[in-house]
Amino acid sequence: MSLTVELEVVDQVLCLRLAGELDHHTAEALRNQASEAIENKGVRHIILNLGELTFMDSSGLGVILGRYKHIKQKEGEMVVCAISPAVRRLFDMSGLFKIIRMETSEQEALERLGAACYEK
Repeated sequence: MSLTVELEVVDQVLCLRLAGELDHHTAEALRNQASEAIENKGVRHIILNLGELTFMDSSGLGVILGRYKHIKQKEGEMVVCAISPAVRRLFDMSGLFKIIRMETSEQEALERLGAACYEK
């Protein structure tokens, strides 16, 4: 299976909706897409919607951590939402939840980051 990436910018918030598998085969493409959006679209915060992500390995963790560092340089924040149990376990084991907050839905994450009211 491959990775499907949907990017949308809402009030300086990059919404990354991932579906499929984030692994060493797909990590570089996601890294490039996210970095380009951060640099060229006035992004200050990131929301990772991982509800449809079925698998992630250490390459995926690396991409997420790298974008977290990138957004922190802009004094922004990263929030994850709609996370599957398997991916949540990986976040727990890696300690990512110590630096990345989790919200139940994308709408709650947008509200938490102060973005305009938005309905998907």
